[in-house]
Amino acid sequence: MQVILVRHALPEHVAVAEGRADPGLTELGRRQARRLASALTDVTVARVVTSSQLRAIETAGSLVESLGVSPVIDERLAEYDADQRYYIPIHEARERMPEAFERIRAGLLPDFVDEDAFRRRAREAVDAIVAQSNHADTVVVVAHGGVINVVLQDMLELPRPLTFPIDYVSLSRVLISRNGARRVASVNETAHVRDLLVR
Repeated sequence: MQVILVRHALPEHVAVAEGRADPGLTELGRRQARRLASALTDVTVARVVTSSQLRAIETAGSLVESLGVSPVIDERLAEYDADQRYYIPIHEARERMPEAFERIRAGLLPDFVDEDAFRRRAREAVDAIVAQSNHADTVVVVAHGGVINVVLQDMLELPRPLTFPIDYVSLSRVLISRNGARRVASVNETAHVRDLLVR
């Protein structure tokens, strides 16, 4: 089977006084998200699974609409910062939070994240998707840069959790054989959205 990992599109910068910051997409993010369906015309999608966060659900919107399906929402696919009261898009963090930005650029999760628990949660989500699929299925998973990175880290046995720059609405493809062997086929495909990326 094939699992296509998609990072959400560009979200709003948001901060809240109470509860969790759960931003939706910016206008540019909505334009990016509309490119997802056309990027996947070469595959037959069996299911779409998304993180429980609004930016992932909105990113999947045009795809599920074109397929005539409802997304399956899995809270285990939420990003490592899901409980924070603010969300700053990574390109803004360079100036607003330079220390945190440099830590991420160095391939490390923020120091408030329990790395093992986060990786385990992401692995459990992917394992569940595989267990609920047929061997010929293609499942699209709309999640977050950190989630995608730790899934790839786990499969490739990499030392750092944030090895890859994962762009908005990029595709990373993972192949899983009948015997359970997993292979990363591509990372961060962006041809379909390159002209709309913010870096």
